[in-house]
Amino acid sequence: MPDLVQGAVTRSLAQFSTSMNATFLPSGGLFSPGLPPIPPNPQPVRAFDFPAGLNLQYTPRAYEPFGFPALRSFANVELVRLAIETRKDQIDRLDWRVKKIGAKSADLSDPQIKEAMRFLRKPDGHTHFASWMRMLIEDLLVLDAPAIELRRNRGGKLIAIDVVDGASIKVLVDHNGRRPVAPEPAYQQVIKGNIWNTLSTLDLLYAPRNVRSNHLYGFGPVEQIIVTINTLLQRQAAQLAYFTSGTIPAGLINAPEGWTPQQIRDFQDWMDARLAGNTQERAKLLWGPSNAKYTAFKESPLKDEFDEWLARVVAFCFSLPPTPFVKQMNRATAEADQQRALQEGLSPLLAWAKRVMDDIIQEVMGFTGLEFDWEVPADTDPETQAKIDDIDLRNGTRCLNEVRDHRGLDPYSDPLASQPMALTVNGYVPLSAYQDGRDDKATAAQAAAQNNDDTQDDKSKDGK
Repeated sequence: MPDLVQGAVTRSLAQFSTSMNATFLPSGGLFSPGLPPIPPNPQPVRAFDFPAGLNLQYTPRAYEPFGFPALRSFANVELVRLAIETRKDQIDRLDWRVKKIGAKSADLSDPQIKEAMRFLRKPDGHTHFASWMRMLIEDLLVLDAPAIELRRNRGGKLIAIDVVDGASIKVLVDHNGRRPVAPEPAYQQVIKGNIWNTLSTLDLLYAPRNVRSNHLYGFGPVEQIIVTINTLLQRQAAQLAYFTSGTIPAGLINAPEGWTPQQIRDFQDWMDARLAGNTQERAKLLWGPSNAKYTAFKESPLKDEFDEWLARVVAFCFSLPPTPFVKQMNRATAEADQQRALQEGLSPLLAWAKRVMDDIIQEVMGFTGLEFDWEVPADTDPETQAKIDDIDLRNGTRCLNEVRDHRGLDPYSDPLASQPMALTVNGYVPLSAYQDGRDDKATAAQAAAQNNDDTQDDKSKDGK
């Protein structure tokens, strides 16, 4: 047996080790990724990499680029404020109801539905639901920090839900970066730089809509277009300065050759005294000195395509049609933008509000079988809706009283008005008549088949 060279033994052991790693470890084999480093002190998974001592910093959004006061200020720029108020108006006009989960309508005889409807008409005890919801939507669109205080009496029963300024709420985390579970404190309210109160998830409902895995606070529409809003603010400041501090006149008059400075000054004073602040005099024909020449200045446009672009960015962020702020577009394009705004902007906003209200109804109030529902009107013009109703009545899809109920009219007392009917050459015929006719035909056919079977049995007996 030949002697083994030391290098060959080393290579064999290395190949054996590599083969074993490839067999038992996922990181083994040729060109493998290698074994990952072993953490010296393994810890539970963190929700995100938050700064050390995060809970010690009691200023809300202390580690975010923009604080709540800055977002409040940016939200008051005209175009942004108009977009926010438009969204609030769209929700304000909608009706709502509380119904059983999956039901098509609200059963007002149900005591739980009656109690939930009574409570939500004035959620905080004095503000109507529409105005209460406007406050909540304001903090959602501006801060993405809507906060609702759950007020209870000494017995623990819910007596009111108040919208709290989301800018005063600091979010706390546990050692893994997650929201602490009640009764542990999950939030703190900071007033004038002082920690005012400590709240748990049983005391406060905090519901940002656009949450991110590496941030503690929400990411609202206002924060998404900070650069555009700042540009818009500077643009409006320049336009305002044109009317308040501008020094460029509409034009320049050249005096006739040979005039002295004193003659030019006297003519200027005379013209100012006659025309300044006098609209009627400015409308009259004015004779000037011989050889005087007027040169008009070309003014820079106060509004151009850049202003429309800024308006489009703001409208797109809030999923609103930019129709009021841009040049006239055709009707089809305007209607398409309006439909897109409803689908992309209003519908998700209503879905968020429904989730929040469902949490209040089912988890806080304890009515697990009920749900909140918006009564969104059909976006159909009257003429088109009349054609749809006519077709439904002709083919028996709906009865006459169903159509009247959809239009908010009282039902007819005639029983036929509550039955679906189909239009024939002889007029409208209840579908029940067709069903009765089919049942009679089926019965007759069944009887004939039975008679035929009996006749065949008789013939078979006779043959035997």
